[in-house]
Amino acid sequence: MAEEAEPTDEGPTSRRGYSKKVWILPVLAAAGIALGAWQPLGFDEILAYGEQVGTSPLFLGAAVGGMIVFFTLGLPGSLGIWLIAPFNPPLTATLLLLAGSVGGAAGAYVFARKMRSDWKPSGPSAKIYDLLRRRGGLATQTALRMFPGFPHSVVNFACGVLRLPFGTFLAAAVIGLAVKWGVYANAVHGITDAVAAGDAVSFRTLWPLFALAALLLAGTWLKSRIE
Repeated sequence: MAEEAEPTDEGPTSRRGYSKKVWILPVLAAAGIALGAWQPLGFDEILAYGEQVGTSPLFLGAAVGGMIVFFTLGLPGSLGIWLIAPFNPPLTATLLLLAGSVGGAAGAYVFARKMRSDWKPSGPSAKIYDLLRRRGGLATQTALRMFPGFPHSVVNFACGVLRLPFGTFLAAAVIGLAVKWGVYANAVHGITDAVAAGDAVSFRTLWPLFALAALLLAGTWLKSRIE
């Protein structure tokens, strides 16, 4: 007697849905090529418009508020750097990014404290959780904040669930993120200015990139040690 075929989720409906999703890719590619060939706005016009809108208090307040909400809910609030850093001086951008990320971190911490104390993440995030459970001091938290490659949402929620001291949590967030955002803001703003001025090679442009590369290397090393 022939064995019955195991049921699968790959029925005609799912295949049609998959085909539709696949066709979206060439459509988007064609739209991108057409937009690039048409170029309705030049880079200078886009930059001028961005500087006009991206420096207004209302826009910046909305960007910082959005970062707070995103980080509180465990969403990628770091995307706010592209709304702030290209159009504002590095120091201003760093302070705004710091306000959004630290505010969101505090919100996530308070939210996570109400979760069950035996909550544990799965996968790679579990290693960060276990590290903070064993060594959750200022130095460890600051390193996780400073180096790229570590999801802030995991750090925020893990510290809240573990009920680590709130003062230490805030201090680590401010110190680590100030360093990280300072490097990122200088790199993004320097590249934007260099491209606009047609001078892409200068010490002012390159030093944030070298600093960013150093952070990436250090973060990769630390991540490998944790794993």
